[in-house]
Amino acid sequence: MFENLTERLSRTLKNVSGRGRLTDDNIKDTLREVRMALLEADVALPVVREFVKCVKERAVGTEVSKSLTPGQEFIKIVQSELEAVMGEGNEALDLSCQPPAVILMAGLQGAGKTTSVGKLGKLLKERDKKKVLVVSADVYRPAAIKQLETLATDVGVDFFPSNVEQKPLAIVKAALEYGKTKFYDVVIVDTAGRLHVDEEMMGEIKDIHQALNPVETLFVVDAMTGQDAANTAKAFNDALPLTGVILTKVDGDARGGAALSVRHITGKPIKFLGVGEKTDALEPFHPDRVASRILGMGDVLSLIEDLERNVDKKEAEKLAKKFKEKKGFDLEDFRSQLQQMKNMGGMMGMLDKLPGLSQLPGDMKDKVDDKILMQMEAIINSMTKGERARPELIKGSRKKRIAAGSGTQVQDVNRLLKQFTQMQKMMKKMQKGGMKNMMRQMKGMMPGGGMFPGR
Repeated sequence: MFENLTERLSRTLKNVSGRGRLTDDNIKDTLREVRMALLEADVALPVVREFVKCVKERAVGTEVSKSLTPGQEFIKIVQSELEAVMGEGNEALDLSCQPPAVILMAGLQGAGKTTSVGKLGKLLKERDKKKVLVVSADVYRPAAIKQLETLATDVGVDFFPSNVEQKPLAIVKAALEYGKTKFYDVVIVDTAGRLHVDEEMMGEIKDIHQALNPVETLFVVDAMTGQDAANTAKAFNDALPLTGVILTKVDGDARGGAALSVRHITGKPIKFLGVGEKTDALEPFHPDRVASRILGMGDVLSLIEDLERNVDKKEAEKLAKKFKEKKGFDLEDFRSQLQQMKNMGGMMGMLDKLPGLSQLPGDMKDKVDDKILMQMEAIINSMTKGERARPELIKGSRKKRIAAGSGTQVQDVNRLLKQFTQMQKMMKKMQKGGMKNMMRQMKGMMPGGGMFPGR
């Protein structure tokens, strides 16, 4: 997410960060670069103009001239203005009403509404402990109702049945009545994709809105459409009283124009980001954290939240107990670590949130391939229990059998065993408390240093 913008801004701001004094000239040059970076990221022109104007006013003001490190102060101003453009803070869903709280999803076809309904249902059920009912009023798209039913089963929320013979208005009224009688906390309504210029379809969703009186009307939009996402959201907002936006497919958007344009153009907050295909790939939108990521400073808070949510506590305790008892780290433990990493969105998902990723050379980032994590897991799965506990048993014929069983080559098995040995040494150093030694070992395991080699 935001790779292009991060790279360009990091390079631009690096030039100004060490300046002892900021002059009109060097601020002008830097702002020109910032403007170009934002336009290339497909940020809407009015947003770029306003942003640059605000940064310039503050940069030539007293807060920079009185600072001991004007360059650093300038970067802080850019960060704070990025936050202001996207909204001051995370705006959570407002579910404080007589249950059930109704959430209505609207948007264009193909934006990811149905998937977002499933993800949101899961998040509300698991994080907020809500009793959730989902319903589809999309009677126009073949298999839309079935898709939501399958998703609801996958994420463990209840599904209200409907069919293509019914009228959307009748479906949502029946679902709301059912939600009241069965004491649901939240009812999420999926609607058909529609264009804002289609008067008949817009009339239909207005009727649905009137009948339901939802507490949240969320506009679901594809981040990869750039500033068009913001313009479409504005057109919908003119017809419907939107309360917020869900930006989907953010993991495929290297530019970031939508995230930086939506709030300014619609006046509505981005509430969630869809960051992948998995049902848990929906993140609350925090402008301060996103601004930090755009400037290459990482997003450690979100990384910690990912760890808390995805790390298997029992597995972590088991490993900690092994450490205490000075027992060895085996391939079973290594596999468990690979699985935990996969649950957190893989290597790139984690690295994207770490500070300084933008400074990594491009070829090094290319070597961080999550397919290698899957390959490593497949190799370990092909081993017997005894081999996982005692890797020294794995010699010639066993290597051939493991490679054949995992669909890999013997050299892939050799590479995994070498990486495992490095990890084992690192764990031993951790047991002895040698943090410096451990960090030195980890350096050798970073991309380009042997841990995740290119194919």
